Amino acid sequence: MHKPWATLSLIVFIIVAAVLLVGYSRNEVQRANDIRAAIRATGGTPHRGKEKIRYYGCSSCHTIPGIQEANGKVGPPLEAFAFRIYIAGEVPNTPDNLQHWIMNPHSIEQHTAMPEMNVSDADSKDIAAYLYTLH
Repeated sequence: MHKPWATLSLIVFIIVAAVLLVGYSRNEVQRANDIRAAIRATGGTPHRGKEKIRYYGCSSCHTIPGIQEANGKVGPPLEAFAFRIYIAGEVPNTPDNLQHWIMNPHSIEQHTAMPEMNVSDADSKDIAAYLYTLH
């Protein structure tokens, strides 16, 4: 005996599975596009930026998505950094301003708690590239 609800259940299952797979693929494509855009905007490499965030100890003050040990509570959390309008509430969020902030935060906000870490120009580009992948 044929059970229509069984056939309907199978069809619904196939549709849901297809939607999930398409959604996953779309997310992967969007992630790749975000990475390419960050590289173009900064001249840095997000993968190296993630390593440099660890090297300079940014995780001791900030919560940073994608970096397991980055759960600091001194500075602001950096999730969705790519969508922020301002850096430190002081300057527009542009690649040049972000790199300048990372290298020399006191030149932008004299009384900031963010320390001068002697970040090189190349490292600031990589760190900025990683932060701009955070959507």
